[in-house]
Amino acid sequence: MVLQPASVRSNMTVVIGFEGSANKIGVGIIRDGEVLSNPRRTYITPPGQGFLPGETAKHHRSVILTVLQEALDEAGLKAEDIDCVAYTKGPGMGAPLVTVAIVARTVAQLWGKPLLGVNHCIGHIEMGRLITNAQNPTVLYVSGGNTQVIAYSERRYRIFGETIDIAVGNCLDRFARVIKISNDPSPGYNIEQMAKKGTKYIELPYTVKGMDVSFSGILSYIEDAAHKMLSTSQCTPEDLCFSLQETVFAMLVEITERAMAHCGSQEVLIVGGVGCNLRLQEMMGVMCKERGARLFATDESFCIDNGAMIAQAGWEMFCSGHVTELSDSWITQRWRQLSSSSSELSEPLVT
Repeated sequence: MVLQPASVRSNMTVVIGFEGSANKIGVGIIRDGEVLSNPRRTYITPPGQGFLPGETAKHHRSVILTVLQEALDEAGLKAEDIDCVAYTKGPGMGAPLVTVAIVARTVAQLWGKPLLGVNHCIGHIEMGRLITNAQNPTVLYVSGGNTQVIAYSERRYRIFGETIDIAVGNCLDRFARVIKISNDPSPGYNIEQMAKKGTKYIELPYTVKGMDVSFSGILSYIEDAAHKMLSTSQCTPEDLCFSLQETVFAMLVEITERAMAHCGSQEVLIVGGVGCNLRLQEMMGVMCKERGARLFATDESFCIDNGAMIAQAGWEMFCSGHVTELSDSWITQRWRQLSSSSSELSEPLVT
C-alpha cells in the first residue's frame, strides 16, 4: 500500500486515538503522520498473576482522563484543534474495551467531532509502517492476544497464517506465572532478559501446521516439566526462558518466511508487544538477510499498545472518508470476518 502525500489527502488533519484493549491505556495524537503526543499507563499485577478484565477496566477508568489531559498538554492542543476521535473497537478484552469506547464516544459528542472505531491489529500495522517507512511488508503481528502473519492484498489486509489456539505473548506470560517472574515492566521483557543468561537448550514441542502455529502444547509441556526440572537441578529458570524463546520464535520465523515466499515480498515488519523482543528481531533478521529482504521493527514506544497507533489508523480511515456512526460505535471483542487464508481484517484504507 502506497500512501498519497498528506497535502493531497488532508490539510493538517489532527486525530486523537484512545487505546485500552488490554492492560495498557493510552491516548495519542497524530497530525498528518507526526506523533504529537503518546502518553500511557500500564496495569501491573503481582508475580504469578494475570490481569482480569474487570480489574483492568477499573484501572483504566481511574487514569484515562488524566492520560487524556496529558496527551493534549504534550501536543499543545485544545479540543477545538482535534478533527476526529478514534478508539479501539476491537479485538481485545471486553470490559477494558467498553471503558475506552464510552470515554471516546463521550469526548466526541462533547467536542462535536466525528468518531471512528479502529481495528486494533490495523493500528499496530499502520503505526509500524509510519515509523519504519516500510512500503508493502509481510507483517508478523505478535502480542499477548494475537499472533498472525498478515499481508496487504487487493486493498485489504489479509491473514495468511496465525495461531490456532493461544497467542505467543499469552504463552510467554503464562509461563512467567509458572516460575513467578515479575510482571514489571512486563513478563515478556523479563523472560527476554533471563533468556540472555540461559546456556542449556531444553528440547520443547515444535508445532507448525502449514501456515499456522500452535502454542498450547509447548505451554502445557513446559508447565508440567518446569517444576520437575528445576527441583532436580536439570536446568535453571534462565535455561527454560532461553529454550522457550528459541522454540516459539523459530516457529514464527518459519511461517513468516513461508508467507513472504507466497506473496513475493521483500520486506518484513514486526509489530505488537512481543515485536520489541531483540532476540526475535535478530532471528528474523538472519532469515531476511538470507533472502535478500529487509526487516523493519520498532522499539517499545510503538510496538507496545499505545494511543498513537489508533490515531494513525484513524487518520488513514478519516482521510479516506470513513466515519463511525454513534449507533454503530459498539465494541467487537473478536473482530474477525473469516477464517481462511484470505481473511479480511478491516475496511480498505487508502491506496
